[in-house]
Amino acid sequence: MRGVARNTLAVPWSIVQTVLRVDLVGHGLTEAVRKARFPVDEPLDTAGLAALETCSPLTGAQVRTGPERRVRETAEALGLVGERDERLRDLDAGAWRGTEMSRLPQGQLFAWLTDPEFRGHGGESVTDLVERVRFWLAEIATAGVDTVAVTHPSVIRAALLVVLDAPSKSFWRIDVQPASVTRLHFRGNWTLRLG
Repeated sequence: MRGVARNTLAVPWSIVQTVLRVDLVGHGLTEAVRKARFPVDEPLDTAGLAALETCSPLTGAQVRTGPERRVRETAEALGLVGERDERLRDLDAGAWRGTEMSRLPQGQLFAWLTDPEFRGHGGESVTDLVERVRFWLAEIATAGVDTVAVTHPSVIRAALLVVLDAPSKSFWRIDVQPASVTRLHFRGNWTLRLG
């Protein structure tokens, strides 16, 4: 069923015997985040780089990054070198890229924020993103390798919907701070690790 995340996977018993750790790192601040503008492939701003200096060191057997510049700069600032993974790319805003939210027709913006199937901008729907991230998490669980993934708040929101088996319409109820780390565990099913 589209719009409903699936948390539980059939994985080999050898993987279930240990706890798999996945750290999802949100990229640092950019000018687009500050101006409530749909991003293009922009760099981190000065404050975004400075905030990353206070992050605790992260380790994982593998590091994956989204392809965008702001994500790669975040990984570099954290001393992480990893493989680019297209599935960790940001939610595609289509024709809205580079546009401030305040300049959009209110009806379209409302539809985008309330309808997880909305594609009026010609990009990707929230439901599409959740499905993409669900398949990525399934691959990580099956591989059974601790992972650090540097990505976007939208991807982290989608991952949390999968972990919590929450509907796609809950996407905008999750606020992910820039330069934050969200830890997930997997042992037969995904769990969110707080604290």
